[in-house]
Amino acid sequence: MESSIYDFFAAYEQRFNAALKGDTDVEGTASAFAPFFVEASPAGVHGGSNDSEFRKKIPQGMDFYRSIGTYSMEVLSQDVTQLDNLHFMVKIHWKATYKNKDNSDLEIEFDVIYFLQLREGELKIFAYITGDEDKVMRQHGLIN
Repeated sequence: MESSIYDFFAAYEQRFNAALKGDTDVEGTASAFAPFFVEASPAGVHGGSNDSEFRKKIPQGMDFYRSIGTYSMEVLSQDVTQLDNLHFMVKIHWKATYKNKDNSDLEIEFDVIYFLQLREGELKIFAYITGDEDKVMRQHGLIN
């Protein structure tokens, strides 16, 4: 199963990078998520449906990341914990690369913890935990 999870996040990374270049695969991105999913961060806990509103937000999110200079997302490592036969906790260590206003590169590494469910032979994200993305972006001058 670990190789299937590796493949899942390799495809997720590829879709993200394609979207940063302007080729957003809305359906492919949405298909990585369960019908309902939860996000937890220092801003609170939020739930969302994998519906038409979510699909509208996917390109908007990519537009935001491009607008602050994001041009690459790379999975540096993954740590998989099998919770039972159908559920997995996966800690992904990401590296995001941005173009600064002076045209130099800025690399920021961070972790996201994802919870996956194997259902009908497919992995789906049903929850994830992030750090304080806005705080880090402010510290590096990417946003005000």
